Formats: sequence, C-alpha cells, structure tokens
Amino acid sequence: MFDILMFLFESYFYAGNYPNSNKLSLKLSAAGFEHEDINRALDWLSGLRQLTRNDYPATINSGGVRCYAELETRRISPEARRFLTFWEQNHIIAPVEREMILDRAVALGRDHLPLDKIKLIALMVLWNQNEELEPQIIEELLTPAEPGLLH
Repeated sequence: MFDILMFLFESYFYAGNYPNSNKLSLKLSAAGFEHEDINRALDWLSGLRQLTRNDYPATINSGGVRCYAELETRRISPEARRFLTFWEQNHIIAPVEREMILDRAVALGRDHLPLDKIKLIALMVLWNQNEELEPQIIEELLTPAEPGLLH
C-alpha cells in the first residue's frame, strides 16, 4: 500500500489532488498495482479525506504532553513517535496534525510501523490538509531514515 501512496504523491502533488476513487482505481490498476492493495489504499484514503481539524477538540493545540495508548505504541515504532514529538516541539506540525497522522497510522492495522512509513503518512496527511509544503519538509519526509539518527 505504501507504494501506492508514494505513486499518488509523485503523480498528483503538483496537480493539487488525486482523482476520485473510481478514476484512481483504474489508474492504479493500469499502473500495475494489485486489486487487493488498491482497495486497501482507497479505503485508507477515504478515511484520510474525511479527516478535518474540526474532528478534534480545539484545546488540542493548547499544549501539554501526549501520552500514547497501548495500541499506538504497538502500531508505531519508538523512533517514529520520537520523530513526531520532535516535529511538534519544533512547530513543524501542530498537535492536531500529529493526531491526524496517528489516526491514519493506527488505521493501517500494522504493528511497529517504522519511521519511513510514518513519514509517508505524515506527507499524505499534510498534503490532504492542503497545506503549503516547503521543499525542505517534502525532502525530509521522502528521505529514508538512517538507523540511530533522530534529526
């Protein structure tokens, strides 16, 4: 599924958005992706499209420390959680964006998502929010993580 997300970003970033599910399914099939992966990606993208800042309490951006639930610690690697904390503390993402990233990560249903996968999820969440993404942020999110480095 992550190959599909990368394909979408590379193919449609400059267009501003990707096509509706029916057209996208055809394009992904024509690009050689498996039917099962396409369906999983479309379901995940549907959940992503439904996320808005209004889905979260306004107080979320007021500060505080984020404690992760057991499911979140199982789904997201410690390195990826440190990355999200670092980006939030340095005001690269807002707490509400962190929550959106966590929502989409947990929605995958996979355990121990590594940093590279969380970065791609973050990229998709920020893009979906129609945020102006600085080239340095895009580069950071697309650059493979080196083991042992926190940024």
